[in-house]
Amino acid sequence: MRTLSSLQKRKVETQSGRKLGRCHDLRGELTGTTLTITGLCVGRKAWLAHLGIRTHDQHTTIPWDAVARIEGKRIIIHDDTNTG
Repeated sequence: MRTLSSLQKRKVETQSGRKLGRCHDLRGELTGTTLTITGLCVGRKAWLAHLGIRTHDQHTTIPWDAVARIEGKRIIIHDDTNTG
């Protein structure tokens, strides 16, 4: 089992190796007592939003279902994911 904080600051890249930045925050949906992760907030703008300097809609959020695997200190997403 992983903690949500263990995903923060990990490098995010595509399966083909394109670097997208680091995961600075996560998005989730709370339904009753279940929290479902819906996305990763990635890149410099996500870091600024995490600090409260930018709004949440001004950065790249990658859908959680785009995650192919978590490998070491990297989060690998599918190549065909639209990353804005």
